[in-house]
Amino acid sequence: MTSPLIVRPEAETDLAEGRDWYEGRQAGLGAEFLAAVDVVFDHIREFPKLYAAGYKDVRRVRMKRFPYVVYFRTTSRSVEIVAVLHGSRGPLHWQSRV
Repeated sequence: MTSPLIVRPEAETDLAEGRDWYEGRQAGLGAEFLAAVDVVFDHIREFPKLYAAGYKDVRRVRMKRFPYVVYFRTTSRSVEIVAVLHGSRGPLHWQSRV
């Protein structure tokens, strides 16, 4: 059974910023970034416990094509996306969100 996925507003902002950055580099690349994020979201929704829990039970998934990390946590009823950040960003960017 898959869990409902909730993308927090801060994570939505992360996604928009990433999309805009890639789109500014090459037309269509922003859409490819979002498509890659959707693949990760589907995998998280299907297998949320596959990834180890860390700080305040937040789990993370590194994307394959793009150097981004998806941070999420699970509850009894859903999966909550906390942040979608470039891999070079330090943990303070997402830890203040939990």
